[in-house]
Amino acid sequence: MKAAAVISLSSLLLVTLVAFSPSLSSAASPPAKPLDISGQTLLTGTGYYILPVVRGRGGGVTLGQPRNGTCPLGVVQDQFEVSNGLPVTFSPASGKKGVIPLSTDLNIKFSAASICVQSTVWKLGPHDDKTGQWFVTTGGAEGNPGRETISNWFKIAELGKDYKLVFCPTVCNYCKVVCRDVGIYVDGATRRLALSDVPFRVMFKKA
Repeated sequence: MKAAAVISLSSLLLVTLVAFSPSLSSAASPPAKPLDISGQTLLTGTGYYILPVVRGRGGGVTLGQPRNGTCPLGVVQDQFEVSNGLPVTFSPASGKKGVIPLSTDLNIKFSAASICVQSTVWKLGPHDDKTGQWFVTTGGAEGNPGRETISNWFKIAELGKDYKLVFCPTVCNYCKVVCRDVGIYVDGATRRLALSDVPFRVMFKKA
């Protein structure tokens, strides 16, 4: 009787361990990585076009024209649907080379020259009182994560089977920041990237 009870208890423990094994292995699995449209992971030092998943309202992301003749240039969606826009590169705040993780602070930089004497690194511009918007512009500083560069960091996050861009930097532990998705603000004939409650659903194409 005692032997039978021991065997039954051992069997029960074995079944319990097997039942929980998938959960344990799932918890230990590496974090997901963003993929381009060919199914390859995004890499540092590689150019990618940021394209809209929803077609019919414009093309890829590109540099805008100066507003009122002033710099820096804004980040906009190209008005022509067939246009891929301009390629960008992604650089993690960690400085690590290779695969880009999801939901990590990144510099996003256009691989193109600007008519403004400024960098093409993305940053969040000051609040626009006229429109009530926070627009994404260029002229940010690359690298040097911290308080002085807090406006220069964005993230790639999952949005169902697609992706979105997010502004919610974590490079400064004691800084108060705005945390919102990056969406599209229609400014006349221009589709400008701005913080929004409606995220801009995007995909990435290797340049």
